[in-house]
Amino acid sequence: MASMSDDEVNAALAAGDLPGWRLDRGEIFKNYKFESFMVAIAFISRLAEKAEAANHHPDLENHYNRVRVALHTWSENAVTEKDLALARQIEAASREN
Repeated sequence: MASMSDDEVNAALAAGDLPGWRLDRGEIFKNYKFESFMVAIAFISRLAEKAEAANHHPDLENHYNRVRVALHTWSENAVTEKDLALARQIEAASREN
C-alpha cells in the first residue's frame, strides 16, 4: 500500500465524505461526541467490528462521551488509501444506532 502525500490526503479529506477528519503529524483523526458514555462505547464496538474485518486497527481514546479516532498505516508509517477507506466506514458507524 503506497503512502500518500499530505496534499493527496488533504484533497481526499476535502472531497466531502469525511467531514471533520483532519491530517496532523502523519495521521488522520476525528473527535466524536455522543450523548452519553454508553452511546460512545456502542460506537467503539461498531467501529471495532469494522476495523477487525478490515484487519486495520485505529488508535482510540475514550473520555466519557467523547471518542478520538486516529488512523495511519503502520507498515508505511504514513496515511494510505486503507486509512481513508476505514475512515469512511467509521463515519457510517458513527451514524448507526
